[in-house]
Amino acid sequence: MNTISINQFRDKLEAVVEQVADQYEPMKVTDSTGQDFVVISAEDWEREQETLHALQSQDLMQQIADSMQTHSQGKD
Repeated sequence: MNTISINQFRDKLEAVVEQVADQYEPMKVTDSTGQDFVVISAEDWEREQETLHALQSQDLMQQIADSMQTHSQGKD
């Protein structure tokens, strides 16, 4: 993940936002007090939320495991 200071972020806000959205790579913004934050595109954020939801669902994870087992048995 690329890192930028809060001063650079403020000075180059539009360019940084375009870079994050176009390259689908988050940007860590640091400040002198240690209160850093991450800029991420809305599309990436939504994808991450969907992944977290899936990983937290025991039923869904069991279905995936069952499907993988069935698929691997079919290859024998």
